[in-house]
Amino acid sequence: MTLSLSSLTLSHFRSHKVARLSLDARPVAIYGPNGAGKTNVLEAVSLLSPGRGLRRASAEDMTRRPEAVGWKLTGVLHSLAQIHEVETWSEGGAARQVRIDGKAAAQTALGRIARVLWLIPSMDRLWIEGAEGRRRFLDRMTLSFLPDHAQLSLDYDKAMRERNRLLKDMVRDGHWYAALEKRMAETGVAIHRNRLQALSDLAEAQTGAQTAFPAAELTLLPGELGMPDTVEDAARALADGRARDLAAGRTLMGPHRADLYAVYAAKGVPAKDCSTGEQKALLVSLILANARALARDFGAPPLLLLDEVAAHLDADRRAALYDEICALGAQAWMTGTGPELFDTLGDRAQYLHVTETDGVSTAVQA
Repeated sequence: MTLSLSSLTLSHFRSHKVARLSLDARPVAIYGPNGAGKTNVLEAVSLLSPGRGLRRASAEDMTRRPEAVGWKLTGVLHSLAQIHEVETWSEGGAARQVRIDGKAAAQTALGRIARVLWLIPSMDRLWIEGAEGRRRFLDRMTLSFLPDHAQLSLDYDKAMRERNRLLKDMVRDGHWYAALEKRMAETGVAIHRNRLQALSDLAEAQTGAQTAFPAAELTLLPGELGMPDTVEDAARALADGRARDLAAGRTLMGPHRADLYAVYAAKGVPAKDCSTGEQKALLVSLILANARALARDFGAPPLLLLDEVAAHLDADRRAALYDEICALGAQAWMTGTGPELFDTLGDRAQYLHVTETDGVSTAVQA
C-alpha cells in the first residue's frame, strides 16, 4: 500500500505561472538555486492536508504577483487502494476551497485520505524558541494520526476567543460563560488526550528502530495550572478560575498553555541544550518515527516534505536518511541547491530541476 501523487499541477501559485508534474511513487529530489521556487512546490503539496500549509500563509499571499487572479492546485492522489482527484484553490484572496473527486469538501476531509508531514528550516530552532511552535509541531503529528484533531482545535479556539472577549470586557455574570466553558472543557480534554496518544505512538515507533538518528524522549507539559483529565473537572477548573482570568484578561488554563519537552535519549541532554546538528537530527528522527507509526496505523507511509533537508546533516547522515526513506517506501519531496546533494539516491528517486527567470519559476523533470 502506498500514498503518493501521480500528478500535480500548479496554476498561478506563488512564483509558478503553471507547472505540470507527472510522477511515480519514488521520492522526489528537487534542486535549483536559492529563490528559484523549490519550496513553493513543497508548499503546494502541503495544501493537500488541512490547514494553512507549511508556511502558514493566507490564501491571498499564495497567489502569483502581479496578476493576483487567484491560484489553483490539482493532484491525483493514490491513497491505499483508492485514487482521488484533489483540487484546492482560492479566488480573489478568499478562503481556499477544496474539491475531492469532483465534490466540494471541507479541508478536514483531506486528513482522511492523505497524511502529510513536513520539516522546514524555520523548525530548526524549534527547541530553543517559544512554546507555540512546539505545540504546532505536536499538533501536526497528532493530526497525522487523528484527522478529527483539526476540528477539535478549531472548536476549542473559537470558544476560547469568545470567552477571552468576555474576560476583556470584564463580564462577571457566570451565565455568559457556562456554555463556552463546557465546550472548551469537552474539546480541551479531547485535544490533551489526542496529544498524549500521539506521543505514545511516537515512543513506540522509536523503540527498537534501527536508525542512524538519535531517539528523543518527549513529554507533554500541561502548563503551570495543569490540565484536568475529565470534562467535568476541566469545566469546574475554568469556572473556578474566572476571577484569575479576569485579572489577566485571558484564559490561563487549557491545552493552549501546553509545551513539548524533548530530551536526547542516549545522552540525557535536553534538546534545547544540544548542538545545532543534534537538534536537527532529533527533528529528523521524530519525522521518521511519525512516518513509521503511520505506515503501521494508516496502512501507508505519509507524504514527507523535507525542505533543505541536507542542512546540518553530514554526508553519512544524509545517505542514512535517504536509505530510511526508501526503506519506508515514502514519497518524500526533498529540496536542495544542487543535484550532488542527492547523489546517493541514484535511480531510487525522480528529479525536478527548478529555475527562475524574471520572477517566473520553471520546473523541469530531469
